Amino acid sequence: MVVSKASDHIAQSILSQAWPAETASVIFAEKVLHKPLHLRPTSPDPTSHDARSKRRLLRLRKKDHTHRRQKPKPLSAKEKRISGLYDIPKDARKYDIYVPLHRMWVGYMREILGLKEGEEGYVNAQGVGSKLASADFHGAKVTVVMSKCVGMVGMTGIVVRDTKFTFQVVTMKNELKTIPKRHTIFQFEIPQRDDGTTELNVVTQDVKAAQCSAQLKNLVFELHGSQFENRATDRATKKFKQRNMTDL
Repeated sequence: MVVSKASDHIAQSILSQAWPAETASVIFAEKVLHKPLHLRPTSPDPTSHDARSKRRLLRLRKKDHTHRRQKPKPLSAKEKRISGLYDIPKDARKYDIYVPLHRMWVGYMREILGLKEGEEGYVNAQGVGSKLASADFHGAKVTVVMSKCVGMVGMTGIVVRDTKFTFQVVTMKNELKTIPKRHTIFQFEIPQRDDGTTELNVVTQDVKAAQCSAQLKNLVFELHGSQFENRATDRATKKFKQRNMTDL
């Protein structure tokens, strides 16, 4: 076995030509003999795979957490129709079920119009027109007095659903009817005294006051459906202005 010496190395001979012998030996020892040799493995380090898997798992968990915090996407109008979300079941299409709702609506309208029990009220378009136009008509008892469809004239019922273009009412025959608003005039009444609910209290009051309250007539309003094609939620925030109606 032949062992080569440092003096036989080609780098040693080249350095000795440019530097003194001692300096050349120091440079050769630091730069050549003791130079670290970094070897790259032929196969990937298994720890790198673990780090990649950890990063991927962390990314998926973060994505899942973000999706959980987001609100669910609301249903579209088509999906609501298919699911029957707003359909009224047959066992709920009874007139007696919605009579208490109508009584609540009458109290709601009295409060809007500023009517007091037993006192004759006075309303005009300038004072309460905008309030009536933006009111909610769920529970109102409406009657069709004019319509392009002659078969709907005279139909009476309590409004159970107020859409943009239609009124859905439950009639006294326990039938659900859909009445279009366009080219239809509805009529509704607001009694100025409580019918049947305060009879016991009226008896105990003065006789003259009871007779005066009995003589009070109901306030009758007409609603032109063609000018009322808005949803209840949209009417609550909409400002109405008085305009001339050419279709009259």
